[in-house]
Amino acid sequence: MATTTLDVKGLNCPLPVLRANKVIKGLMAGDVLRVVVTDPAAPSDFAAYCETTGHELVDSVEADGVYTITIRRVG
Repeated sequence: MATTTLDVKGLNCPLPVLRANKVIKGLMAGDVLRVVVTDPAAPSDFAAYCETTGHELVDSVEADGVYTITIRRVG
């Protein structure tokens, strides 16, 4: 299981989700994508993305206006 980090700080919806989707397509099942983002809408955007795609939203943490969203690729 590999972990990939995607830094999309400074980008606003829908760009963080679109860029993450592109990266996650290249990952293997079980791999983890960690997205670092500053858009305050990101946690809800990624929750909806995971609901739609079936990927697992592992964690969503905020510190000083920076959100770290962790997603595990399913399938």
